[in-house]
Amino acid sequence: MRKRSRHALLLAERGVGPLLRRDYWAVIRRCRVSPARLMEDVKRHFASFAPSELVVFTRSDGRDAALEPGDDLEVKLAGDGRFRVRVLHANARSLTLGTEEGHPEAGRITFGSYRNRRGDVLFHIRSHARSSSSGYRAGFLAWGEVMQTSTWTDFVNRVAVAFGNGVVGFIHAETGFLEDEPPEYASCAPTFEARGG
Repeated sequence: MRKRSRHALLLAERGVGPLLRRDYWAVIRRCRVSPARLMEDVKRHFASFAPSELVVFTRSDGRDAALEPGDDLEVKLAGDGRFRVRVLHANARSLTLGTEEGHPEAGRITFGSYRNRRGDVLFHIRSHARSSSSGYRAGFLAWGEVMQTSTWTDFVNRVAVAFGNGVVGFIHAETGFLEDEPPEYASCAPTFEARGG
């Protein structure tokens, strides 16, 4: 039986500062697999796509299996300590993680793959989050934003190299502001629907 987390989820409504939507995505050049197959491998080998000099993910239960709802990951951020995230949602083309108490951010992040109208495979990461405290907000503004962008653009690039010939053009990184979300949506729903593929 899987061991459940003892830490409460840290929903975006409990954080401070603006609720941000951050997108990191790219078209994969000559992708060799379908979006569903790509995400199957990302869920099984999630930690291997993260740049270890910036962040290290470790399964709390030590299992060697694809991530699924209820699983916890320990997150070791360079220069910022250890925190935890929980798998909130997973389907054939996406995986959503939520932050737990103690994390620098309050919110969730979705990793997904889908096809565009031309049939190209995309890999996309979108977070809906705000800082979890005033202190973390100051740190995010000082250095955290650059580190976060580097982490997720590197993740996108590693996926593109693993399943294709890198990215077409460049990796897109965009930030926008959101209105508060209903708690029932913010607690488990993906930040976007990965459709097509």
